[in-house]
Amino acid sequence: MSITGRIFRILCKRSDKKRDAGLTTPADIRRFDDIQYGPDPKWNVLDVYRPKAAAGKLPVIVSVHGGGWVYGDKELYQYYCMSLAQHGFAVVNFTYRLAPKHKYPAPLGDTNRVFTWVLDHADEYGFDTGSVFAVGDSAGAQILGLYCCVCTDASLAVRFPFTPPASFRPKAVALNCGTYRIGSDKKSLTMNLMSDFLPGKGTPDELREISVTDHVNEAFPPAFIMTAEGDFLAAEAQPFAEKLQSLGVPAEYHYYGDKDHVLGHVFHCNIRLPEAALCNREECEFFLRFV
Repeated sequence: MSITGRIFRILCKRSDKKRDAGLTTPADIRRFDDIQYGPDPKWNVLDVYRPKAAAGKLPVIVSVHGGGWVYGDKELYQYYCMSLAQHGFAVVNFTYRLAPKHKYPAPLGDTNRVFTWVLDHADEYGFDTGSVFAVGDSAGAQILGLYCCVCTDASLAVRFPFTPPASFRPKAVALNCGTYRIGSDKKSLTMNLMSDFLPGKGTPDELREISVTDHVNEAFPPAFIMTAEGDFLAAEAQPFAEKLQSLGVPAEYHYYGDKDHVLGHVFHCNIRLPEAALCNREECEFFLRFV
């Protein structure tokens, strides 16, 4: 692993541990933990969260976690995902294979496995397969965004060693503090992480292939695009939302915080913040418009 990747993992782990200290499973949530969705018992695992009071099939949110393609798992997203479930959703929170051991397109293949698993286990866990939504933040937004492009562009899909479920795409998505066009600036954190994530360490062809903006089309799902004051990727959100809007895709751009309320990157995962509660509620309300 690169020095950048090692430092990134250490800093993220320290921050996430502090963020979630003292949190417990809410009393109104029922959880199903450590379900294997693919062949790898270490990486291909997921949790399902449902409101205890809800009966029958619920709309689904699949969460694609962030972490610079080198860090993260479902444990770090459990409290955030359970807070989404409290809005009346069944939420699927999964771990995917990380770089540098597992390089691109490994996380997209795992994402595809999860959506396939959701469709195959609808009766068992009470999933409304006509209302499957997804959230992704930071690197997870790039993974989810590119996956949506694969689902809606057959000429792109043939480049990948997996096949999305027939006629499937998420009903709508929320892309949070994400990166959508990977530049070649060798000083940027994103480009430094490419040496871990991409087999060729970030060739021009690789950067074009993973840049979501270069592959979106008019069939891309309706999207809630969010960033915040203090997000180091903030400049990417509005141009991406505008690109979707230019294609006729229902897309909303949201900016949280201001110079007196600096929220930072992926603030929405800190469920203690009132601004996180607002953002997450607004995203769930956005999804419910498409049920």
